[in-house]
This record gives sequence, C-alpha cells and structure tokens, in this order.
Amino acid sequence: MEAFDKIKVTNPIVEMDGDEMTRVFWTWIKDKLIFPFLELDIKYFDLGILNRDATNDRVTIESTEATLKYNVAIKCATITPDETRVKEFNLKQMWRSPNGTIRNILNENLFCRNVPRLVPGWTMPICIGRHAFGDQYRATDAIIEGPGKLKLVFEWEVYKFTGAGGIALSMYKMEESICAFAEASMNTAYQKKWPFYLSAKNTILKKYDVILFKDIFQEAYEAHWRSRYEAAGICEGGYVWACKNYDGDVQSDFLAQGFGSLGLMTFILVCRDGKTIEAEAAHGTVTHHYRLHQKGGETSTNSIASIFVWSRGLAHRLLDFTEKLEASCVGTVESGKMTKDLALLIHGPKVTRSQYLNTEEFIDAVADELRVRLSSRAKL
Repeated sequence: MEAFDKIKVTNPIVEMDGDEMTRVFWTWIKDKLIFPFLELDIKYFDLGILNRDATNDRVTIESTEATLKYNVAIKCATITPDETRVKEFNLKQMWRSPNGTIRNILNENLFCRNVPRLVPGWTMPICIGRHAFGDQYRATDAIIEGPGKLKLVFEWEVYKFTGAGGIALSMYKMEESICAFAEASMNTAYQKKWPFYLSAKNTILKKYDVILFKDIFQEAYEAHWRSRYEAAGICEGGYVWACKNYDGDVQSDFLAQGFGSLGLMTFILVCRDGKTIEAEAAHGTVTHHYRLHQKGGETSTNSIASIFVWSRGLAHRLLDFTEKLEASCVGTVESGKMTKDLALLIHGPKVTRSQYLNTEEFIDAVADELRVRLSSRAKL
C-alpha cells in the first residue's frame, strides 16, 4: 500500500455519528477514505439514538451549536423513533427528528445533489431546494376527542367539530426565513446556470403560498436576480426546484429513485450566512441491511451518498482532495465495481454475486482508486 503524507486541515470539522448500518460503514469511510489521507481536528458528537436518549437529546442541540461555531458539519444518518422504536430501545420518550431540530436551529435551506441518470427522459440533473424549516416538521398536532370548537390563539375559528371528533394541525413559517430561502435558491440556480422553479399550491393556500411564498420569491427575483439571470442567458439545462418543507422531502426521495438509488443522493444544508453548511445523506439508517449485518450476513449497501457527505463538507476546507474523492466514487462505478442496488439496474433481477461488491469491498475499491488519483502520477 502506497504511503501518503497526510494533508493537514487546520479548521475544525463537526462530525455527527448516527445509527445502524450507516453507522457501520460510516466508520469504514473514515478509516479507509479519510483518516489515511487527512489530519483533521474533529469535534465529535454521537447522535446515535441511545446517546440522544441518555442526554435527553441535548447532544443534538450541542452538535448544532458547534456547527454554528465551526461552520462545517458532516452527519451520519440517524433514527427518528416511532412507537415501535421507543419499545425497541426502551427510550424515555419519542424524541423528535434530529434533522428537524438541527435545521430549525440553523434555519437552513436544503439542496440535493443527484447523480444522473437512470430514467431515460431525465437527461440533466435536478436540484431540489427544500425549505427545511417549520411546516409539518415543527407543527402542533392534536387528536380531537369528541365535539368542540378549535381556535388559534388569535381567536380565528378553525373548525367546529361534531360527532366523534378528528385531528387538527397548526403550522407556521417566518417571513425572514422564506426570504432567506428565496435568496439561497436563486443563488444556487445562478451559480449552476440552470433554470429555476418554485412550486406552491397558490390556488388553495392563498395567504400561505401566495403572500408568503410566491410573492416573496417574485419580489426577490425582480429586485436581485432578473438582470443577472438575463445577462447569464440561462434558458436550458438541469433545473433548481424550490419546494416547501414536506414537498421537498417527498420529491427528493422520488427523484433519487428515478436517478437510480437513494444511495446516490446527498443533502447539503446551507445557512443564510452563506458559510455554514451541514452535509448528510438523503437516506435513512438502512435498517433491513443492519438486521442482516447483526446476524453475520453479507450486505451490499450503497455508501456513495455518505462518502459524498464527507467530500461536500470537506470541500469547504480543501477542494482538491474532495474532487478526487468524488471522482474516485464515480470512477469505481464506471469501471464496473458497484453495490447490488446499482448492479440490479444494469443486469436486472438475475444479477449474480460476481457482478457486485459487498458494502466493505466497495469502499475498499474506492480507496484503491483514490490512492491512484492522489499519487503524483495521476491527474483528476
């Protein structure tokens, strides 16, 4: 194995560890693709479900505060517990989504990087801008047991329940946050030189979606972006699609599957200050693979999104290494070495074991490619 002089990264990086199968190969990524080549000052926080429970979720808040301090965070996938998970881990309570907590503290906007293409008609990348603040993810919901009148604090009558009752949901947004989302979305499209779209249900939510989304976006475009877009001649290519919180969550998963696999998509969360970011994979903790791993079985879990979590976060510290790391992922797959989810797309349901790599074998193959690219003889 060729030895490399480690590249020293002077500014600290916040690392948020996670759960289940992603936690397993997260360690392999660090040990095989990061630590052999980089000397990092890592501020480590364990966001695994047991530690969140032990700290009453204080660790999530502390990791987010550290992100604001050091500007770059790299996050592993984590469990958002439901009733089944509460029983499985004997949790004190059903803790909120750590992603929701992080995003609301950072007041971030979220962008997804996709690897094109596996749906034939999608000939260019699609970037989802998700306003990852408020809406259903910080809503107050309540079961209505029996008849009664539901009111907001400002005394607007919402609905008069009759019979057996129902359910109610109260959501909110902040105008300042929407303005920041509009600027971040249009700036992303401008940098990529792609067309930009906003989706909103303005025919139904005439205040929520018109006054506090459509109008704000239109005003921002006219005031700051129209002249720049027209001068840049942006008219074709992929596109940036700005969505509200829930819409962005659903559409990003849909697009990831259309491009091939959730294992190919990474989220980049961007703060309004333009310098604070958090990178994380779009997928969850891959529980079904973890159950197999616990039994000693072989898994072939796609780690590309999690590798890109490290590369996108580290890109704010050292660009050359991260470009080579990402190119190594792409080069490995293009050479025919891939995990089972991608092999299925190429070879179909009759794919054989010789046509794909297991989880650790794939990371080893990327490491081999990375060493070649980092050597003095290689070019990116």
